[in-house]
Formats: sequence, structure tokens, C-alpha cells
Amino acid sequence: MTLTETGTSERRIKGASLRTESLTAGYGGSPIVHEISIEVRPGEIVSIVGPNGSGKSTLLKSIVGIVEVLAGRVVLEGDDVTGKAPEEIARSGVGYVPQVDDVFGPLTVVENLEMGGYLLRPKQVAARVEHVLEVFPQLRRMLSRRAGKLSGGERKMLAMGRVLMLEPALVVLDEPTANLAPMIAHTVLDEHVRQLAQTGASVLIVEQRARAVLEISDRTYVLGGGRVRMEGTPTELSASDEFVDSFLGGGARP
Repeated sequence: MTLTETGTSERRIKGASLRTESLTAGYGGSPIVHEISIEVRPGEIVSIVGPNGSGKSTLLKSIVGIVEVLAGRVVLEGDDVTGKAPEEIARSGVGYVPQVDDVFGPLTVVENLEMGGYLLRPKQVAARVEHVLEVFPQLRRMLSRRAGKLSGGERKMLAMGRVLMLEPALVVLDEPTANLAPMIAHTVLDEHVRQLAQTGASVLIVEQRARAVLEISDRTYVLGGGRVRMEGTPTELSASDEFVDSFLGGGARP
């Protein structure tokens, strides 16, 4: 298997399509997000931005089966996966990287990757680890290090690599730059998320750093009060005074 100039394998995953249809979800029967309709097309990076408390993480968790769907549907590649258990969603080709508890700190990097292959047959695991190391070659020099000793950016890269063990067609990322320094956050988005997308997988990402995530997104949805308030391409949103003033801090457009 040869490598591209970016260091990723030429073997590509076929990205999955995802859509939510008037999705309402929440906790204990109380809705947090209301009638959300979004779409991720094969191979796209789609971002979700919005203020704290707008329901961004709840939306992602409802898609991957962690939070109860109260109304509406989640459709993956034309199949209704609404309300399925997280394990079933994973088997359907969805990888989820949560904001916290995304790696096993006491385990080494290679052990974390192997844990990510929990649905694989034993003889498949080594080959998948090697493929992940082609996508994220930076991990190769860290294989024997414990995940708890990695930097924040390295941990996020490992978390993405662990999810790639199951070769997901859609990767769902919840605030991958949370609590990271600006330079490290830039690396996570501009390098690691791009490397992830270069495998061919579709990517749905929730991110607080609106300006930075727009730079890597094909399309973006803006949530507010648990509802979609705006949507469009980065160019379209960056031309909106409302979006620039509310989410990019005003001033010059990117």
C-alpha cells in the first residue's frame, strides 16, 4: 500500500450520508434541541457552531444513540437508525469522539488503538493499527507511551485514530479543541481533522472556534436556543453581518 504526499494511505473510505429530519431530543422527556434538520453529504466536513447551551453536543449525542430522540428521525445512508443503541450505530459505520473521556489514560497508545478495534476479528487488528498509523504517522513514535502522558493535541489525535480502527464512514467530533491552547487547537483542526477527512470519511464536527472551523468546513449550521438559526457555506456565512458580529467577533471577514 503506497502513501500519498500528505502521508495518508491511498486506500479510501467511502463517506456516508447523514440527515436528521425534524429531530427533537433531550433528557428525561424534556427537549433540548427542537426540530433540527441537517445534512452531511458523502465526503463532506460539516460543522455546527453556536453559543454555549445551544444544544450542539446534545444533537451529536442523539445522532450516535446516547441521548433519547423524542421526535423526528436520524437517517444514515438511507436507513433509519433513530433510537438505536450506540453499539448498533457504531456497527453501521459511525465513529464518535466525545469531548471528554476520549482515550484510556492508563493504556499505551497502541493499546488504545487496539481497544478501538473491539468489533474486529483478532487477525484484523494489526492491519488496522498500521492503517491508522499511515493516516496519523505522528502516532508511530508514541506507541509505547501511556495515553495519560500525552499532550492535549496528541490525545485528540489518538482519539481520532482509535475511532478510525473501525473504518467509519462518518466521524462525529464533539468539541475536539476544548481546553486546548490556540496553537494546538489550530493543529487539531487544520491538520488532524483534515487528515481524518482525507481518508474519505464524512465528518460532522461541533466546535466553539467558529472562525477556525469555517476554514476547514464545506458547510456550517448555526444553533441557537436548540434550533437551527442559520446555515450555509463558509463564504455565505462570512458575508452575513449577523453571523460575523455574533460568532466571529465582528471586524474584517475571513
